[in-house]
Amino acid sequence: MDVKEIGRLSARVLDRVGTVVVGKRSALELVLAGILAGGHVLLEDLPGLGKTLTARSFAQALGLDFRRLQFTPDLLPADVTGSFLYDQRTHDFTFRAGPIFTNFLLADEINRTPPKTQAALLEAMQEKQVSVEGVTYRLDPPFHVLATANPIEYEGTYPLPEAQLDRFLLRVSFGYPDPEEELSVLSRRMERKREESELDAVVDAQTLLRMQAGLEEIEVEESIGRYLVALTAATREHHAVLVGASPRGSLALLLLSRARAAMAGRDYVIPEDVKQVAQPALAHRITLRPEMWLKRVDPASVVNDVLAATPAPMSGAVPYQQRSAAQLDELEFHR
Repeated sequence: MDVKEIGRLSARVLDRVGTVVVGKRSALELVLAGILAGGHVLLEDLPGLGKTLTARSFAQALGLDFRRLQFTPDLLPADVTGSFLYDQRTHDFTFRAGPIFTNFLLADEINRTPPKTQAALLEAMQEKQVSVEGVTYRLDPPFHVLATANPIEYEGTYPLPEAQLDRFLLRVSFGYPDPEEELSVLSRRMERKREESELDAVVDAQTLLRMQAGLEEIEVEESIGRYLVALTAATREHHAVLVGASPRGSLALLLLSRARAAMAGRDYVIPEDVKQVAQPALAHRITLRPEMWLKRVDPASVVNDVLAATPAPMSGAVPYQQRSAAQLDELEFHR
C-alpha cells in the first residue's frame, strides 16, 4: 500500500477512536504506531483512564476480532491458550481454543496473574503460535496483544520480569485529562444516552495487513540507522543504569519510526520520528541501579538524558542540492 494511503487511513482510524477516547491524540498515535509496526503494546496507567476503552475502540475501528481476558491470581495457562477436552460422543480428545485465538487480545491487568500464566503469552507474542500438549497451532494474522497494568495497589500482583517487558514493542501512559477534556467526556456520554460506545470499522483485517506490509518500503538512511544504534547504546552507558536496552530496543525504534513516518504520509524516516518514539520504546527496557529511587530517577528521565546528549543527524526531508552551506557543513560534521 502506498504511504499516502497509509497516512490517510491512519488519520481516519485515529479520528474514529478519538470520538470516544478524548484528548489523548499523541498517546493514541503511539498505540496505532505499535499496531502498524506489527507489535504489542503495554498500557500502564492509573485506573479509569480509558485503557480498556482504547483497546476496544481500536479493535472496532480496525475491524478486528476482539477478545478481553481478565487476568486474576487463579487464572491458569490453559485458560489463555485452550486445552484438550474429552468428547464422550467421539471417545477422543478435542482441542478447545482459548481466547488467545483472536486478532486483538486485551490482556487486562496482566500483572495480577502468576508468572506461569503470564508466560503463556510469550510464545504467542513472539512466534505467533500456541503449543498445547505437544501440538502447535498457528495464530491467524494480524495478531496483537494490548496489555494493561496498574502502577498502584501492588498487593497481590506479579510484576512483569524484564524479559517479558521486552516483548512489548512499546509502553504507553495516558495521564489524567485536563478539565476541558474531562467535561467533553461527560458531554459525549450524555449525547450517547447509553454507557457503551460502538464504532464503525474504518478498515478490516486484510487492509491492516496491507498497511503493515507497506511499512517495509519506508526508507531509513544510514545516518538514521546509526542514530538509532547510538541512542540504544547510550542507555547502557548512563551512570544511573544497571542494564540498558538490548538490540531489540534498536529494532523497536526502527519499526516505530517507520510507522510514524507512514502515518505522516512520508516514505522516509527523519530524526523527529525517532525522538517521538524513543521514550515509549526504550524506557521499559532499562533497569536502574537500586539506589536511584532515592534520587527520584526513572527510566523516562534516562531516555530524555540520552536524547539530549546524542547528536541527531540531518533530516533527509530537504534534497541535498537545496540545503544551505550551514546545513551541508553540519551534515559533514555529524558524518
